[in-house]
Amino acid sequence: MAQNGFFRNAMNAMVASRERQARRYVANALLLLDDETLKAAGHNRADLERRSKGAPYMF
Repeated sequence: MAQNGFFRNAMNAMVASRERQARRYVANALLLLDDETLKAAGHNRADLERRSKGAPYMF
C-alpha cells in the first residue's frame, strides 16, 4: 500500500472536516422543525441534538 502524500492527506482532512461541519449545520437546521415533522421525516430530536454538538466551526 502506497503512502499518501502531504497534499492528499491535507485535502482528505479538509474534506472530512467540511463533511462534519455540514452534518452539524443540517442537524441544527432540522432542530428548527416541530417534533411531528421530524418524526415524519424519520428523525428524532435527541439524535439531532447529539449530532449538532461538536467542535465550533473554523470558518
